[in-house]
Amino acid sequence: MRVYIEDTDAGGIVYYVNYLKFMERARTEYLRSLGYQHYGLSEENYQFVVHSCQVRYHSPARIDDALGVSAGLRHLGKATLLFAQQVRRGDQLLCEAEIKIACVSADGIRPKALPAPLYQRFKAEYRGERAND
Repeated sequence: MRVYIEDTDAGGIVYYVNYLKFMERARTEYLRSLGYQHYGLSEENYQFVVHSCQVRYHSPARIDDALGVSAGLRHLGKATLLFAQQVRRGDQLLCEAEIKIACVSADGIRPKALPAPLYQRFKAEYRGERAND
């Protein structure tokens, strides 16, 4: 992912909240790699929302930097996902976060269990603590 001028603040570094946008894109691509897309899930009355996040900034990114953004699943619940995410410039860690995602009904924004096929896909990809069964 490339840093554009629209991503930076007046000091020429990436505005802090934009790291969360980069991480959102990485989670969207992770979901896509499992064969799912947000709009398809929304049509089936499922939606993902950010429940909470803890972010640590280590070093700034600047305009035209090429960044790598990762999204790894750390915990899988029936209606929640905990992602560990990093933003790097080459080998240098710039920002890291733990982001908890909740699955909710698209029509009422109430907690809703992940669709069974998607839960199984996440479970198959899972690389952290044991999934809640």
